[in-house]
Amino acid sequence: MGQQPHINGSHTLTGAPRVKITVIDYDATRYEEHETTCVEDCFPFRDTDSVTWINIDGLGDQEIIRKIGEQFSIHPLILEDIQNTGQRPTVEDLEGYIYLTLKMLQYQEKSHEIEIEHVTLIIGARYVISFQENVGDVFDPVRDRIRKDGRIRKFGSDYLAYSLIDAIVDNYFAVIEHLEERVELIEGEVTLNPTRAALGQINDLKRDMIFLRKSVWPLREVIAHLEQTDSPIIHDTIRIYLRDVYDHTIQVIDTLEIFRDLLAGMIDIYLSSLSNRLNEVMKVLTIIATIFIPLTFITGIYGMNFTYIPLLDWWYGYFMIMGVMTTIGLFMVLFFRKRGWI
Repeated sequence: MGQQPHINGSHTLTGAPRVKITVIDYDATRYEEHETTCVEDCFPFRDTDSVTWINIDGLGDQEIIRKIGEQFSIHPLILEDIQNTGQRPTVEDLEGYIYLTLKMLQYQEKSHEIEIEHVTLIIGARYVISFQENVGDVFDPVRDRIRKDGRIRKFGSDYLAYSLIDAIVDNYFAVIEHLEERVELIEGEVTLNPTRAALGQINDLKRDMIFLRKSVWPLREVIAHLEQTDSPIIHDTIRIYLRDVYDHTIQVIDTLEIFRDLLAGMIDIYLSSLSNRLNEVMKVLTIIATIFIPLTFITGIYGMNFTYIPLLDWWYGYFMIMGVMTTIGLFMVLFFRKRGWI
């Protein structure tokens, strides 16, 4: 049996890795990508006519975040929220940019863990700045589309932001597939062989579902706000794409709710299975006790200390009594079987 997947979410910056900065700048005719450790290399891209995606992996260097905030006019409170990885998904329309946070889920095959990473997007008129806790994400398809002169190159920063959100939401379905496999395995185990270990796995999975629900449920409101916002950063041509992401988010939420109902039903199945096993044991013990009641009665009579007991002095008395007791026992077993009790 496979291991139980657990939620592994980072809510502290202690021991954070070195910050890695990647800059992708593009328009309909050109594309440029480079990696740097110097935050000043990002500053010239603020006011260009092209679209710039600045991705920052690692939140351990507060000085880099502060400099980014100063250069791109990000409010200090927003910079504090960027480093607060425990907050729920949210969105705010601010002067000159849109601040958005959401949770990125990844299933780790080796550790059988679901990793939750806090992601922040700062969406400007011609740029998107993404902040991630660690190196490694689900944005490679977006990068490939930019490199291969995909449709994304013909749109602005709002479409880039949509593409990043869509990549995160689409990866939710991959995580859900692993959860579905785990739910099916536990359901089969609980039905056939309910054990305390299976009950512990159900409770662990229920806690994971609650945590995932808290991470995904607010995203519905975030995307709905983006779709309905009157910010000039989000153009009307992008709203239909945001509506599609909204529908995907609803599907994820509905699936998680179904899993929660299944897990609740598994607990009922577990309790019912235990009750049925107990009933089977009690039935067997009751049948055995019922068979031995008349036999115990006979042995009780012949165990009394009276001077005269019939057949007590007869040489064949012992064998006769044992024969009678055996006959009674066999008769009762046949009777119970005929009635379908055993």
